[in-house]
Amino acid sequence: MADSSQPGKLALAIIASVILFIALLAGSVWLAVFMIFLLFYSLRDKFTFFNQIKSNGMPNPMEVNVDRLSEKIGGAGKLVKWVVLALAGIWLFSSLIVVIDAGETGVYSLFGKVKDEELRSGFHLVNPLAKITHMTIRTEQYTMSIAPTEGQKKGDDSISSLTKEGLDVNIDFTALYRLEENKASDIYREVGVGYVDKIIRPEIRGVIRDVVSQYEAKELYSDKRQEASARMFSVLKERLESRGIVVEEAVIRNVQLPASLTKAIQEKLASEQEAQRYDFVLDKEKKEAERKRIEAGGQRDAQKIITESLDQNYLNYLYIKELKDRQGTIYVPINPATGMPVFKGIQ
Repeated sequence: MADSSQPGKLALAIIASVILFIALLAGSVWLAVFMIFLLFYSLRDKFTFFNQIKSNGMPNPMEVNVDRLSEKIGGAGKLVKWVVLALAGIWLFSSLIVVIDAGETGVYSLFGKVKDEELRSGFHLVNPLAKITHMTIRTEQYTMSIAPTEGQKKGDDSISSLTKEGLDVNIDFTALYRLEENKASDIYREVGVGYVDKIIRPEIRGVIRDVVSQYEAKELYSDKRQEASARMFSVLKERLESRGIVVEEAVIRNVQLPASLTKAIQEKLASEQEAQRYDFVLDKEKKEAERKRIEAGGQRDAQKIITESLDQNYLNYLYIKELKDRQGTIYVPINPATGMPVFKGIQ
């Protein structure tokens, strides 16, 4: 009895082989394993004991049962074939579509060749055999800190640097950066997705050591920290922009000095602040003394002017002016000729 399922199994084997090849190229491990299983399933009859007996012409008392079993398996094979075709169609359709999220860019590569043009955020139709690598273009933070859980590396990740006078200081540092989208394919081709550890981290450490060597420890600990941060930002930005990485900000978060030096600097700063306070008080007292001298001079000049302008008639006028508001005061006119009071009706 002929096995009618053999053409279907052969077609299933061919389809499974093609999909297996595509899966291996695309790097889909689970699909490849599934296709290998189907490939062995479709070719299993070629290696069975019963088929060997048939090919040798030996009598087979269970021929009828084997044929019936083959028919059943052939029907199941057709169902499996359609399921496989449906899964392959779904996989092929999904492989044609790529969605790039906002804040990301896609790097397109096919058989090891990287395409220069990046896939921007949105919907794209691509070759199902192509590999799309998603790379973020959002602003990212890279921190090196002495605190075990603050930075990208666990444990003490602060940068040990030598100052201008040769002292060893530990710097906590944070940089904000982002990947320039139109340079993503170049970075992927030359460095790969691990560009942070291969480019950004070494550059940060090198720039910090170069800049710190130009300052004294007390300057970094006090008034020159902002200036040093600005210089680090400028140098780091210049070095990384040529690689397609934009530096947005660079900040020295903390400067850790040897304990003895820290104490000495703090005492010196305290003394300088105390001296500045005394200078302020002294300047204030000088200005207050100057104000009093000016005030006294004004009073002296006023008294001199008053003294020089006073005469007897003016004093009499002031005396009379003061009497007018006093209760019980009676005004008696005086005859200027005789100096005697003048009373009405008296001759």
